[in-house]
Amino acid sequence: MMKTQTKLQKGTRTILKEACEKVEGFQKVIEAMEEKMLLADLSPSTTTNYTRSLAQLSLFFSKLPQDISENEVNKYLMDLARKPNELSRSSFKLLVYSLRYYYRLIGITDRVVQLPVIKHKTKLPVVLNYAECKALFRGPTSLRDRILLVVMYSCGLRTGEVSRLKIQDIDSGRMMIHVHQSKGRKDRYVPISPLILPPLREYYKIYRPVNYLFNGCKSGFPLSRQGIQSIFQAAVKKCNILKRVSPHTLRHTYATHLLEFGMDIVTIKELLGHERIETTMVYLHVAMLNRSNLFSPFDRLYQKP
Repeated sequence: MMKTQTKLQKGTRTILKEACEKVEGFQKVIEAMEEKMLLADLSPSTTTNYTRSLAQLSLFFSKLPQDISENEVNKYLMDLARKPNELSRSSFKLLVYSLRYYYRLIGITDRVVQLPVIKHKTKLPVVLNYAECKALFRGPTSLRDRILLVVMYSCGLRTGEVSRLKIQDIDSGRMMIHVHQSKGRKDRYVPISPLILPPLREYYKIYRPVNYLFNGCKSGFPLSRQGIQSIFQAAVKKCNILKRVSPHTLRHTYATHLLEFGMDIVTIKELLGHERIETTMVYLHVAMLNRSNLFSPFDRLYQKP
């Protein structure tokens, strides 16, 4: 087994800078990738993830990606695949996608098909029940943190979306929130509950956020994704939720609860900003829809005939 990847925790800019300094020619790799992905209108996060993944690989072997043999790449991937944790599995998939893209970019088509096929695991999303939601929203002592969690749940926002949410995106007249250029570079509007407006206005009067609805340490700058993650996990710990959850769980919970309260799947697809209805339909397997007659056979096993 190959040695553990110790560089995974380093910041993206540090990884890229180190690869450019230590691997001759890697600077040109980055420039070519960034130019091509910009022309293809791919998201900045995709560009960042692909270049970082290739930088980690190049640093490990001290070679450019095209100079690393297929056998070396496969051993590296095998090492990642053997690790049970989600970080390694994510790194495995990301490296496969990155190499496929890079090989096509430089015209090495014969190696693309040799990369392992990624098997997609079908997992149902974890969702919070109604009592857990109420407990979670009571958890934080800070009004800002409570409002943040409530907005994420009540509007089904991704972490990046709530981080980039600006004050002017809240349209209290129409009771809508404008979500700008989200995943897939799409805009959308989502309704905001009238119940949120009074505490939201109180929050604004007390905190006076600048530009972004939720400021980080510096006024006028958005609260980071890491900051949102910390707020969420602190609330989860405080109210003793034992499920494996993340801030994205609030989005899953939003969709599931809308289904349970009677909203149709097509409308939910639009509210979530999904490209394909199949993505939204996973919530049909989670929501308790007209299932009041469900029971276990054990319930009836010992009943008298």
